[in-house]
Amino acid sequence: MKDYLVLISCICFLVFLIPGRFRRYFALGGWASIVGYLFLELPYYFSINNFMYPAIAFLSLPFLYITAKYLLRDDPRVMQISMIAAVAFLIYAPFGYIPALGNWLIAAVADQTSAALAAVGYPVTFQAWNLMERNGLQTEIILACTGIQSIAIMLGVAWGVQSTLKQKIAGFFVVFPTIYILNIVRNVFVITAYTEQWFPYLPEIAGNGEFGYESFFWAHNVMAELGALVLLVILAYALFTIVPGLGTLADSLYRLYRGEIEQVVRPNAGKTER
Repeated sequence: MKDYLVLISCICFLVFLIPGRFRRYFALGGWASIVGYLFLELPYYFSINNFMYPAIAFLSLPFLYITAKYLLRDDPRVMQISMIAAVAFLIYAPFGYIPALGNWLIAAVADQTSAALAAVGYPVTFQAWNLMERNGLQTEIILACTGIQSIAIMLGVAWGVQSTLKQKIAGFFVVFPTIYILNIVRNVFVITAYTEQWFPYLPEIAGNGEFGYESFFWAHNVMAELGALVLLVILAYALFTIVPGLGTLADSLYRLYRGEIEQVVRPNAGKTER
């Protein structure tokens, strides 16, 4: 069911790219499917002691309500953010739904991660084409380990708003090499921290009954996630300087969503300009 929701979301956003009178409904279907997927993933997130994505799931409910409300009004701001999501899916879809492409990317990242690990003195052996082992502990490289989701999202941000060809090319060279290279660094850090057991702390919080998982938890679920968040904020700022329209869109979206939330939290307060 979860995989079907991702596929439905992808199809809806891709259809949204086609001009037509019903495209807003496809955008709504795309956003609703994403939110549904996040909630169906909650048991998995809790099983690996990941609390960031559950928080995002619950925050997505007011986001979905406000987005749906303004999509049905053909509001240009939410239509624009839906365009960003559609472009991101357009970039992600070939790797996510064509196994040959997805596996090629996974294999490339696995080989490059292995080479980087050997270069810093922590060589691994391959137990399968994407399964590495060191010190008796195994790490599998999957599509989520390639950085393609972050690359697709940030290129969607760079290319989903009206901009010149020069700005789109500049956005690509800011986003793609930065995320790709730093994702290899992230993989090296997580695998080394896990296989060398750098962070065997607080098993009551970080443990799942699997030997050594605590180090993986702190390296992957906490440090790497926070590092990725900081990186995306920095990249977004860089894109704002390259594509000025992004800053204007971000400000108008902030005013829109903040205003709607304030109307719920403080119904008697003066209306925020939206």
